[in-house]
Amino acid sequence: MKKIINFTSLFVFMVVGCIGEEKGQLSRVDVQKIDTEGKYEDVVMITDSESIELLRQAFEQIKWDDKVVKMARKPDVEATLFYTFDENIPERLYEYEIWFNESAGTATIISNNENESYGELDKDNAQALKNNFLK
Repeated sequence: MKKIINFTSLFVFMVVGCIGEEKGQLSRVDVQKIDTEGKYEDVVMITDSESIELLRQAFEQIKWDDKVVKMARKPDVEATLFYTFDENIPERLYEYEIWFNESAGTATIISNNENESYGELDKDNAQALKNNFLK
């Protein structure tokens, strides 16, 4: 009986630990603009806490879908988000390709994260990304 209780306790702690791991702390965002000719500009590193918080909030609003899409043009921006989960574990990087839809004011996002694939962002949050990424 004691082994069953110990095993159950261990299992609960493992599940809680895995659930908590998904909520890392966004610590940095690297942004690379791509011009109309498809040339990559220099990488800009965003680390100030106010911008990081605005970006974190915007990325939380993305409506993800599991479709696989192919876009007709190169993205406007490529962004790499750095998440810290534990000081003893290296940061996790997630890469995003972002297209800003000028006519609708929205954004389309493709992620390399296995839990995300194709996403769309509403007008307000797309504008927040655009303001931070295309300064």
